[in-house]
Amino acid sequence: MSGEEDVQGSKILTDVKEACSNQTPGKDDADPAEGSGRPRWLVPVVSAVVVVVFVMAGVVSWMVVSGRDHDREAERCSRAVALLETPAGGSAARVARWREAAEVSSDQVRDVKTVIAMARAVKNAGGTRPQTVGCDASMTTQDLKAAADKAEGLNGRYSELDRAAKAVLASRDAKDLDDARTALDAKKEEASRLLGDSDGKVADNTTREALQQTIGQAAQDQGGKARAWRDAAASLQSAIDQVNASMQAKIQAGQQAKASQQAAPSYRPSYGQSGGGGWTPPTPVQQPVPSTPQGRGGESGAQSRLPPLDTTHHGCNPDGSCGIG
Repeated sequence: MSGEEDVQGSKILTDVKEACSNQTPGKDDADPAEGSGRPRWLVPVVSAVVVVVFVMAGVVSWMVVSGRDHDREAERCSRAVALLETPAGGSAARVARWREAAEVSSDQVRDVKTVIAMARAVKNAGGTRPQTVGCDASMTTQDLKAAADKAEGLNGRYSELDRAAKAVLASRDAKDLDDARTALDAKKEEASRLLGDSDGKVADNTTREALQQTIGQAAQDQGGKARAWRDAAASLQSAIDQVNASMQAKIQAGQQAKASQQAAPSYRPSYGQSGGGGWTPPTPVQQPVPSTPQGRGGESGAQSRLPPLDTTHHGCNPDGSCGIG
């Protein structure tokens, strides 16, 4: 398009030169004062034509330059918007990373400066919600330039936000790993103490053997992931709980055995006959009763230990029991 306009401008200048050179002066048009035979109207016509040519050439040049500027700004705007809408890792993942990092507090990271830098980056970017910019060929050059400037500015601020978010998350993960290692070290010390204190005090010694094996596994390097260190601590805690439960089971078994011994009977049954050959229930062991001679009617020695009958109660004993005959 711009090449055709340059050709047209050159063609106009060429046509004007040819028109001026092909003019044949007439007698009536000659300038008598100059005596050159040049027509009087030639000078103003040529001047007017030259002016027109320069104006047209300026318009064409302006159109060419304007068209080039428009195309350049449209291309720049499209490129900036494409970079804004399709960042590395995808737009959704990018925004999720921003929001996750923005929620991390200063006590969750190894380096507090990363949280401060993240807050500043969020403010400069106008928040964690990405802005959109539109570019269209129908827009004016000025509008395209403004859109391209905005898109490029947002790309710069979003890149800063990306760096800040990654730094925060890395610092958080580093502290998480440190905490997991510290927790496992404390759990290993607790397990080692319990292993020594529980010797001979468990109902099932296999629980102590399992604890010793788990301690050895926890002593190995768990790698660079905090979760692996936490899993090792959880395994140790499970083994510790089993040993404690076995110790408690042995204590309870000893308590039950002691209670059974204390609950044994402290009396022996005693059998006798009433005057009518009846049966009396067992009575607690008491102090020996002095033996008395055999009673009447050939009573046995067991009967002789019974209290004498009270005849005033009409043949009944003081406790309310009555004999027959």
